[in-house]
Amino acid sequence: MKKISLALLLLCSNILGAFAQSADTSAEHYKSRKLKLSEVNLVSSYYSQDGDNSAVTGGVGSEQLTDFANNLELKFVKPARNEKTHTFTLDVGIDHYSSASSDKIDPTTMSSASSADTRIYPSLNWSLKDDKHHSTFGAGIYYSTEYDYKSFGLGLNFAKASQDNNREFSAHLQAYWDTWHVILPVELRTTHGKEETNQPRNSYSASFSLSQVVNPRLQLALLADVIYQQGLLATKYQRVYFNDFSELSETLPDTRLKIPLGIRAHYFLGDRYVLRGYYRFYFDDWGLSAHTLSAEVAVKINPFLSVSPFYRFYTQTAVKYFAPYGRHNRGETYYSSDYDLSNFVSHFFGVNLRWVPENGVLRIKHFTSAELRYGHYMRDTPLTSDIITLALGFK
Repeated sequence: MKKISLALLLLCSNILGAFAQSADTSAEHYKSRKLKLSEVNLVSSYYSQDGDNSAVTGGVGSEQLTDFANNLELKFVKPARNEKTHTFTLDVGIDHYSSASSDKIDPTTMSSASSADTRIYPSLNWSLKDDKHHSTFGAGIYYSTEYDYKSFGLGLNFAKASQDNNREFSAHLQAYWDTWHVILPVELRTTHGKEETNQPRNSYSASFSLSQVVNPRLQLALLADVIYQQGLLATKYQRVYFNDFSELSETLPDTRLKIPLGIRAHYFLGDRYVLRGYYRFYFDDWGLSAHTLSAEVAVKINPFLSVSPFYRFYTQTAVKYFAPYGRHNRGETYYSSDYDLSNFVSHFFGVNLRWVPENGVLRIKHFTSAELRYGHYMRDTPLTSDIITLALGFK
């Protein structure tokens, strides 16, 4: 993965050179209405977690996992007639993870194929912004592939602002058609047959937001989503142990309806401070309900450097189908010992540093921003994790 990260940095360097070569002809490009590369963003992150409630081994055992992710975004702009602008965004992500619990799917091997995996997920988005009518329309196509999972998605979005741009309504529709390659725990394969089948899982979502500039200091946004999933929603290589000492793989309903509702507020406290707050209530038809409350304070150290400490509190109830190791009754229709579906409280806190120097990062004109973010997560199941993210921006 180091080679992947270096390759992405080299690509950014080449793109940066292209920026420099085309700088003197930008006016000509605008007149001829040609497609122009306007922005490049590179994000790399490292994630590490540990815990004692692995769903693969029935709710007990190591949850140790590491993930190294890289994401490259290229944004192209093409002016059109009548104050309209086309924007094309190409996004390519590559994640590589290793998981101690996934290696327990078949503990008889030295290292199973699922103990480590690489996920590749490109996407392409297009939008048309109409400044004259204060509206934006867009569409996107998405793809993701890894060892036992493939996903294809399509999206549509629309936004309409008021004449003074103080109010905006937006809607985003997405559909994903996924395919699982069914993998069973090794000891259940002779009972249930070989793992040769592929099972679908489809997801459909509609997201809506209404944002309002209340006054020069306060901005509010109301958020609502509806998500419907259908297909194989259980992870079949996750074991469930019953109170009679028998064992089966996780079984869950084949449909799920999720509804999150939220509110977001930004308050500008003078020239140096921005307060950001967020609250979300979530519920679904599996019996899970959750509350999220987060706060962030952005402090501008100087015109080019800001620091933003943040904190997020989260609590949820368990779904109707969850029980710990050895607590399920064999006669139940649905059962899971995945602690992501349990009752828990979590805390996530950290700090974000953002540097936007006037003459460019390292005095490179088109290297416009550098951002470093660290977060620590802990929940009472127990589970802990750390994530560090580096984001580089080029314009």
